[in-house]
Amino acid sequence: MILQEVAKGEKTMKTKYFLGFLSVIIFLSSCASMQTASEVNSGRQAFIIGRNEDANAYFRSAAQRDPNYVYGTALRQGIWSYVGRSEYAVGRFPEARQALDRALSANNDENLARLYLGLTLARTGDRQKGLQEIEGGLKGMQSWLDYITEAHRYSFGRFWDPGNELRSAIRGDLAMISGRDLDWQKLITESEWLGKRFEEEGDLARRQESLERDRDGGRDSQP
Repeated sequence: MILQEVAKGEKTMKTKYFLGFLSVIIFLSSCASMQTASEVNSGRQAFIIGRNEDANAYFRSAAQRDPNYVYGTALRQGIWSYVGRSEYAVGRFPEARQALDRALSANNDENLARLYLGLTLARTGDRQKGLQEIEGGLKGMQSWLDYITEAHRYSFGRFWDPGNELRSAIRGDLAMISGRDLDWQKLITESEWLGKRFEEEGDLARRQESLERDRDGGRDSQP
């Protein structure tokens, strides 16, 4: 009887130690995830305002901590897309290509990664392959915009590109690609602009949706 009580006590202690250890692991994992998210957010803000070296440092650090990190729920972007695009922005094209290839191997539908891969290839001399990737990225971005706005599929869809600025630019670039007189410098410049504006548009759409929700909530609460 005494031995049974001792064994029962040991089992209880082991269970407590295990649960305590598990709690520590979960806590540390949560902290690491929060740190990664914070670095990606800081990197995005630096990237949007043109602090590209700072952005790249944030993205590289986040990728080391979690190489499978994905930002966003609607426009999902892996961390290697951000690494590659920031490497491109500072002119390190071999590093950009490596990161962008990795992004696309993880998710073949990473349209911004494909666009920047095309830009990287074009700037390093492979214009034929670069043009294919740029066109694929632009078509993917166009399809994604159509998808989120079709029949109000998503509530936030109406906040994306309400003035058709992005769609118009995409159509113009695709027309240029399919035409006879391709102006490479114009295509590269406009594609870079589109890449940055697409990143900014997500933040703008979220702010507009939040403002509308707050206004609706305010009206509902009025007597």
